[in-house]
Amino acid sequence: MQALEIISAEHRGMWRLARALDGLGAQMQSRPSPDDADIVVAMLEYLQAYTDRLHHPKEDQFLFRLLRLRSPDAEAQIARLEADHRNGPAYLEPLLQQARALAAGQSLDEPAFFTALHSFVEHTQEHMRLEETTVMPLARRTFTADDWRETDAAFLANDDPLFGSRPRAEFEALHARIVHLAPEPFGLGGKVETVPAPRVAAAASAKVLEVRGLTSHYGRIQALKGIDLDVHEGQLVALVGANGAGKTTLLRTLSGVQPASAGDITYRGESIVRQRPHQRVRAGICQVPEGRQVFGPLAIEDNLRLGAYTRPKSELADDLDKAYTLFPILKEKRALPAGTLSGGQQQMLAMARALMARPKLLLLDEPSMGLAPLLIEEIFRVVKALRAQGMTILLVEQNAHAALSIADIGYVLETGSVSLSGPGKELLANEQVKKAYLGM
Repeated sequence: MQALEIISAEHRGMWRLARALDGLGAQMQSRPSPDDADIVVAMLEYLQAYTDRLHHPKEDQFLFRLLRLRSPDAEAQIARLEADHRNGPAYLEPLLQQARALAAGQSLDEPAFFTALHSFVEHTQEHMRLEETTVMPLARRTFTADDWRETDAAFLANDDPLFGSRPRAEFEALHARIVHLAPEPFGLGGKVETVPAPRVAAAASAKVLEVRGLTSHYGRIQALKGIDLDVHEGQLVALVGANGAGKTTLLRTLSGVQPASAGDITYRGESIVRQRPHQRVRAGICQVPEGRQVFGPLAIEDNLRLGAYTRPKSELADDLDKAYTLFPILKEKRALPAGTLSGGQQQMLAMARALMARPKLLLLDEPSMGLAPLLIEEIFRVVKALRAQGMTILLVEQNAHAALSIADIGYVLETGSVSLSGPGKELLANEQVKKAYLGM
């Protein structure tokens, strides 16, 4: 199944390009810059050269051809994806010519261009979502060993400079140009000379949460065994560990759903260990539960309104707008029952529902569980954006690498106890963590 790993990696690169294009387009409408037009041209040229000449043909000739033989029911999805491949060049070329004209300072119907650019980005992302959520899972279920050998051999001749083992010089040059030109925050992570803004040091920021000696039981079974941890204002603190380590139990105990047996929880200087869950929500502690747990029969917008039940009704419209800005797909589907959403969309709804309460401490429980790689990347993009806005986040995540790579502080839980703690980047480099949780 190496082919699917390569496709997902290529998709992640194209997703980043598409998102950067959309962001640049929005920025150019308010603050036009010839340099931004140059980078839009470079990104479109890369998409034209790489996707149309290498990525799409491999999918058409191998993945789609064999999937038709193994799963005839997938014909409609495959035909739609192939039509996108055929029509892509005819749609992209006029857009590229307009971008070149804009970069050259020529007269152009700019509103129409930016509308077309946004439509192109949305269509590109929808194409990748369809492939990741329908075609690729079908291939995993139906391909034979011979199918995988043929498909993997084709995709292992991988030329992408972002992920490939044998990149072509022309694609390397295009990629280097993008990395060189792209302004923050729209770059692809290649600007090593850029120094990020310093985070507020823990010692200098207020302590939001202090947990000391916390224990909790399920009957006679002790799930938490004297947990100690601290969360400071504006920090992203990650809890990682294997299944059954007590991560979810800890979050449930912090939110009041699971009773504490002993120990104390101090929130903003006040002990809350005996407070009921609704009192903690009113104080600003909001949890996004494991497994989403949206109200399936209710409309998406009604789910969001329920998240704001402690808030004045006069503030709901503004917060709904913010939620829809953060997760545009929810606005498109807001009148539909929440149960009709995909797993990734339900995760977005669960996060948006918690944000409707304007949390001062956001508890995130396994936000990536069961999601496709592209959706995981999008969820973590939102988590990083919330952190950048100054939100205090306690993140429980089995994907240790993803969690620790963005965490200020990390805690490793083993059978109900904290076995390690420290800065996220240091834990990533810890040999014990590498062996136990990173597969290294």
